[in-house]
Amino acid sequence: MPIYLLDVIALSCFFICWAGYTGFARKKAKTTNCVARCLHQHRIHWMYEVIGRDIRVGEAALLANLERNIAFFASSTLLILAGVLTLFAQVDRLESVIGSIPYTEAPNHAMVQLKLSLLALIFVMAFLHFTWSLRQYGFVNVMIGACPFDDSGENENLNKYAEQMAVVQDQAAHAFNYGLRSYYFSIAALCWFFHPVTFILASLFVVYTLYNREFRSKAVKAITLGQQYLDHEFALRHSKNTVAVKSKPNNIDK
Repeated sequence: MPIYLLDVIALSCFFICWAGYTGFARKKAKTTNCVARCLHQHRIHWMYEVIGRDIRVGEAALLANLERNIAFFASSTLLILAGVLTLFAQVDRLESVIGSIPYTEAPNHAMVQLKLSLLALIFVMAFLHFTWSLRQYGFVNVMIGACPFDDSGENENLNKYAEQMAVVQDQAAHAFNYGLRSYYFSIAALCWFFHPVTFILASLFVVYTLYNREFRSKAVKAITLGQQYLDHEFALRHSKNTVAVKSKPNNIDK
């Protein structure tokens, strides 16, 4: 199998972009407002509200909607993976199609198989992330079902329990995000069939797109502002409950 230097550079750039951005986003989210960081705070507030609701039909509907979206991607990933594996039996026809496209690199049989293998690996990873996300949302359902009802909001044990529910839901959302990120990078991998330089540019463009959407989009700004409102509302409500609890014994003494 001939090894082309430009292909090796392009493939290395692809993996560096994917792994590098994943590590960068995980580290930056700890100190910078972004989709992952702000939505985690929203999930904590959501789970606090769950404790104060005796009837939790709304939560069941919301979680079912999230699970339905993930199940759609998981099933779609299997169909795409089946299509990619089918192409291994049609490599010759695929080479003729690629060769007929203007400005593309002359196809090589072994390199085409390697490129198909990369696509298959990406969608296998995406499927594993989506199914793990589904399982974790199932864990959240169990935890909500086991959560006692407390309308006061002053039970510290239940508040900590709510935070743990938010952590599990947050991990499920991260797994779903990793699966979606695999789809983004699969588009970059498709460009490898045309030319290694296109592959490099597409990998960089995917990183640029992900960064803008997760850290600099209008949605991030709105979610961040909403988080501040929720924090203020929670602090205000908590202070009112504290005052009410402290004033109650005085009324009894009178």
